[in-house]
Amino acid sequence: MAERAIIAIPMGDPAGIGPEITMKSLTKKEIYDVCKPLVIGDTAVIKKAIGIVEADLQVNEVAAPAEGKYEFGTVDVINLANIDIDKLEYGQVSAQGGRGAFEYIKKSVELAMAGEVKALATTPINKESLKAAKVPYIGHTEMLEDLAGSEDPLTMFEVNGMRIFFLTRHLSLKDAIDQMTKERVHDYLIRCNRALQRLGVKKGKFAVAGLNPHSGEGGLFGREEIEQIKPGIELAVKDGIDAVGPVPADSVFYQALNGKYDAVLSLYHDQGHIAAKMTDFHRTISITNGLPFLRTSVDHGTAFDIAGKNIAESTSMEECIKVAAQYAPNFSPNSL
Repeated sequence: MAERAIIAIPMGDPAGIGPEITMKSLTKKEIYDVCKPLVIGDTAVIKKAIGIVEADLQVNEVAAPAEGKYEFGTVDVINLANIDIDKLEYGQVSAQGGRGAFEYIKKSVELAMAGEVKALATTPINKESLKAAKVPYIGHTEMLEDLAGSEDPLTMFEVNGMRIFFLTRHLSLKDAIDQMTKERVHDYLIRCNRALQRLGVKKGKFAVAGLNPHSGEGGLFGREEIEQIKPGIELAVKDGIDAVGPVPADSVFYQALNGKYDAVLSLYHDQGHIAAKMTDFHRTISITNGLPFLRTSVDHGTAFDIAGKNIAESTSMEECIKVAAQYAPNFSPNSL
């Protein structure tokens, strides 16, 4: 049996559901069967979360990953002790929550860069709390990009074997269309192919989703496919990438789900998000490629409206940890 990888789990915004879903996940023995989970957080918050979810878990504080027990029933924690538990209010934006969430991620990145953990499985953070704490990042990806010294990391979703990359992310649809150039499509297909290889898929077949209805129907419904998207695909094919398209977006994701393609390049945020979340909302996992380490994440928010009530669903967090464990053996800093 392969050695279990140490997976760092920054616990997220303490006022959200991150600590709860992490503790619920760690009540599942199958998590410990596939990896060594290490929580980066605040012990007081974690103990409170254990009480909320009524779990039979013991906390083991460690100073370094190598000190962990990694035994079912024990939660190994690096305690940053940065939350005033008496001032913690579930479901509320706060500077201490934003600052704490950032510090858990920063510590996790430091451990990953030092090779002390194999991957990160991240929990939700809150943009408003980050802003209240004057943390200069809008979200995880931007934070990880800067902390790891990487440029323009790739986002990939995985759900039920379907993989989706994104040509653009947090842009208005109008601005996203302006980014759909042949040069960008070409570059992204090369980078996406490299990312798949790094995850262990050596000969991936890509489909690029169309932008317009029926991929423009030969120019009747728009010329982006003719003038930019298809030429970008052709450039990638000349470079040895196995890619086809643009394939109409109303069918390409179904085809990928049924094994026709190893990955789809979605052109904009909602195009791929809707396809993944309609397939299985709770099992859609985000993987950030292009970093010096592996990072997986749940694809939902802090759910402030239900935080602290023991009703948060932990399936996504469990899948997030399992996917990190699945890909960790194929992943090394030298594979960038």
